[in-house]
Amino acid sequence: MNHVTRKAAPAAPAAPPAAAAAGKPRLTTSAMIASIAAEGQRTRPAPFGYALVALARENPAVVGMTADLGKYTDLHIFSQAFPERFYQMGMAEQLLFGAASGLAAEGFMPFATTYAVFASRRAYDFIHQTIAEENRNVKIVCALPGLTSGYGPSHQAAEDLALFRAMPNMVVIDPCDAHEIEQAVPVMAAHDGPVYMRLLRGQVPLVLDEYGYTFELGKAKMLRDGPDALIVSSGIMTMRALEAAVLLRQDKVEVAVLHVPTIKPLDEATIVEAARKSGRPVIVAENHTVIGGLGEAVAGALLRSGVAPAGFHQIGLPDTFLDAGALPTLHDRYGISAAAVAEQVKGWTGR
Repeated sequence: MNHVTRKAAPAAPAAPPAAAAAGKPRLTTSAMIASIAAEGQRTRPAPFGYALVALARENPAVVGMTADLGKYTDLHIFSQAFPERFYQMGMAEQLLFGAASGLAAEGFMPFATTYAVFASRRAYDFIHQTIAEENRNVKIVCALPGLTSGYGPSHQAAEDLALFRAMPNMVVIDPCDAHEIEQAVPVMAAHDGPVYMRLLRGQVPLVLDEYGYTFELGKAKMLRDGPDALIVSSGIMTMRALEAAVLLRQDKVEVAVLHVPTIKPLDEATIVEAARKSGRPVIVAENHTVIGGLGEAVAGALLRSGVAPAGFHQIGLPDTFLDAGALPTLHDRYGISAAAVAEQVKGWTGR
């Protein structure tokens, strides 16, 4: 199998040995691939890479493709296990997705990986015309979603959900943790058609296994209930919402957390049913701009159903180009850290 190769991307700077040993997050602006795991949090390495290897053992049609970012999307795990089914396309994202479409047309099931900014911005037209319009069975898996990089707007995919949600035929998934990524991979494969999934890579936190959670495409799941507010969340913001719930309990504020991993198709029925409970505001939390993502999708669902909650609020990234810097600082600055979420919820519940 011929591989198209170009000069490999430079390796990310190594973490200081002491910090790495202690499991501490890197607090430097040079952390292009920074961990979102808190100190001492349970993690699992490369869940996407290992889940794809397990899938490929069962399905010979599965191939892995990337644009010089195998190591940074955990696809190197797949390339080591199945080198004859791995395509390194070089730093050419349009070529990556055009080739993925061609392989899908021949009966293969490509899992194509890159950074979310490159798929959503640089290669959007290729995905739109050759994959979505043709309804090709390509799985697009993209790292550094939302504000999970400190490298500024060139690497921060704050608008990807809005862009892919607007694309006909495209399923859109925003997983919370390693447990969900592992479960989502075979479910994506079982779906006949294009899928876009945001990717958490490296040492990925484990959260949802504590809730007996099972990923189902197009299904939202209530993780905890509470009378004071309903937090509707996706991706890493479900983790933050659950952390915020612990902080809020100290102030006698009990919140419900509804996890919505599938942005499209949206589980409107479950969202509307949860929002019908009177007396509590609905708060949508997402690692994405407040324009065009989960917040506006939920608002539209409530409006169409005639449900008027006791307040509707959004926690998300502002409509601006984001700063560069250390992730914990940026998450506090833009209101998506657990402490910031808790403070906003307290204000909206009048506590």
